[in-house]
Amino acid sequence: MAAEPLSPQEIEDRLGELPGWSLDGNRLTRSFRLGSHFAATAMVVHIAQVQEELDHHSDLTLGYNTVSLGVHTHSAGGAITEKDFELARRVQDLAAGHGAS
Repeated sequence: MAAEPLSPQEIEDRLGELPGWSLDGNRLTRSFRLGSHFAATAMVVHIAQVQEELDHHSDLTLGYNTVSLGVHTHSAGGAITEKDFELARRVQDLAAGHGAS
């Protein structure tokens, strides 16, 4: 079954549960700052593992000590779906373990 796009109100409501995440055009986005490049790299690997588990992948950018994500659902025409929020929640949960802020 294809993922259904969320309404603007559903997106706004769900964003209220994810501190630091925002809507940038048609993507959920978040940037994290970490203590070092190595810590940021480790977080990227952990996010990649979660993405494989969910079979849902974001645009993932590694900076010197930053990690940034942008996610939407290609199979829903680039809309925001529950799949995007599931990935965002999983990333949010693992971020603290990496010392991300």
